[in-house]
Amino acid sequence: MKTKDYIERSHQRSIGFGVDYNRIYSSKILQGDELQKKLEQNSDLIVTTEPFMNQLYNFVKGSCFFAILTDEEGCILNLIGDEDVLEVAFNLEMIPGAYMNEEHIGTNAMGTALAEGTPVQVSGEEHFIKAYHRWTCSAAPIRNAEGVTIGTLDLTGYSHLVHSHTLGMVVAAVHAIEQMLRIRKTNMKLQLAKKYMETTIDSITVGIFTIGPRGYMKTMNKTASEMLGYTHEEIIGMRVENLVEGWNGIQDSVDERVTYLEEEAFIKGREEKIHCTLSAYPIVGPNKNPQGIVCTIKEIKKARKLANKITGKQACYTFDKIIGRSERFLEILKYAKKISDSPSTVLITGESGTGKEVFAQSIHNHSSRKDETFVAINCGALPRNLIESELFGYEEGAFTGAKRGGHPGKFEMADGGTLFLDEIGEMPLDMQTNLLRVLEEGKLFRVGGTKEIEVDVRIIAATNKELRQEVEKGNFRRDLYYRLNVLPLKLLPLRERKEDIPLLIDYFMTTKSLRLEKNPVPLSKESIEEMMNLPWYGNIRELENMVEQIINAEGDYLWEDSNNTKLREKLTVITKQDSLEEVEKKHIQKVLKKADGNISLAAEVLGIGRNTLYRKMKKYVINCSEMEHCNETEQPLIEKAF
Repeated sequence: MKTKDYIERSHQRSIGFGVDYNRIYSSKILQGDELQKKLEQNSDLIVTTEPFMNQLYNFVKGSCFFAILTDEEGCILNLIGDEDVLEVAFNLEMIPGAYMNEEHIGTNAMGTALAEGTPVQVSGEEHFIKAYHRWTCSAAPIRNAEGVTIGTLDLTGYSHLVHSHTLGMVVAAVHAIEQMLRIRKTNMKLQLAKKYMETTIDSITVGIFTIGPRGYMKTMNKTASEMLGYTHEEIIGMRVENLVEGWNGIQDSVDERVTYLEEEAFIKGREEKIHCTLSAYPIVGPNKNPQGIVCTIKEIKKARKLANKITGKQACYTFDKIIGRSERFLEILKYAKKISDSPSTVLITGESGTGKEVFAQSIHNHSSRKDETFVAINCGALPRNLIESELFGYEEGAFTGAKRGGHPGKFEMADGGTLFLDEIGEMPLDMQTNLLRVLEEGKLFRVGGTKEIEVDVRIIAATNKELRQEVEKGNFRRDLYYRLNVLPLKLLPLRERKEDIPLLIDYFMTTKSLRLEKNPVPLSKESIEEMMNLPWYGNIRELENMVEQIINAEGDYLWEDSNNTKLREKLTVITKQDSLEEVEKKHIQKVLKKADGNISLAAEVLGIGRNTLYRKMKKYVINCSEMEHCNETEQPLIEKAF
């Protein structure tokens, strides 16, 4: 494009804008707060261009030139140059805040470059106003990464110094500025992406850290920092083998491309050793060479606590749900509340069906551990060879059929919470020794394991046996008995709290009716009185079952008319028995018959363990083989019962 073409167009525009040929200053100059706001709005442009303006000025230093930066409207943002020529420029109000676009000062390199969108050189009389005929100006528009014009860079000197190379220098400087703007924008995107990534990683509740190819820690997310107790600055540069036990084996697995996923590990935190699961993922470069490892860690205690919540391993009973008003019962309830928050072991005794687990759950929920896990295990319901692995867990390969990666025991599951050991009197003697050690030391070893695991568990044990007598017989360890019997709690049989029976009947009648979607059966005063006089050998559990039978039979099960003759006949049969043992024998026979000889089902209904049932069947000479569906393998067990 010929010079006179854009100069001619610019002059025509200047005339159209009404620019006075004789004017000296720009018709628009910002000052004070307005100027400050303008500078702040263009701070990135000013900071980015400043080193290039200095470099450009150094080429022409001492030759009466000065460099000018404007924004996209032509407003001067910065000037750098020789003092003598700057003084002349300032006298013409060519200062920060002055608008150099054609509308306010006519044809000049900065305003015309903005109007034409291309680099231009304007010298001498090519300027529209007479005052600028002394100058030669070379300017080029500056564009951002999107190609939008955001300003101009200009080099101005006296007109007799005009040279075409001057414009070339300005254009080269602008290209460098635009490249830097693109780099800064890319860096900002990278920084933003990095911030997004860091925020995302820090929001993950799994600990994450990275190791460089030489085994030094490189990065760590917020969760890992909180787990280990180190700040990000402290962890960087540490040797990973000083943190992770057995790291060399993990490194070998990763190097051999063996999947290392959710394996148990111990990490040395600032305050304590962290028991966790660890997964390791190799970082492989373009040349297939290892560049490092990303590790994720999950604290086993927290993971197990979450899993237990999901699977419902929580106590649901509380003291306010326990029904009773008898004086002795209320005293027991008051005592149970008082001992709830103690860390000491509780031993709950009482007949089957008196609500030992209900009290255990209520004690847990009344304690400071109420938000932690409540785990129950029936020591009499587990086969002898499984009790140890159930209580203490096992390592992978500990025995045939052991799960890959091992399995935590009930103690680990209850860590921080409460472990309820029901039917503790049925525990074998050798297991009693192991249990005593854990209770005394708070530490355990998994079956087949060599690593000691610390646990914080509050123990509540329960039994329907007289443990003191079992100690004298040699069936229960004396030291374990005293270790468990720190806070004894003996529950009353239902026959010793008869005044509570009507309350319990009303409660079960309401709850069972709702669950069975049936109408409650109204009981006469006489019927309730008769029920209060029953011996209730199965205690509350037996009463609950009877109420459910009454609701299902819609009142026809126990009586036919208003005189309740069936109930009275039944009571007569029961009360005419010669002894308590005879009643127990007949009740066991009755339950076995209803259970078709199924020992497990009968034991569950009776509220006792299988071993206890075997012993009683032997005592009363109840022949399992006479039952219609009895398992043929049951009889030898009865014969061997203690």
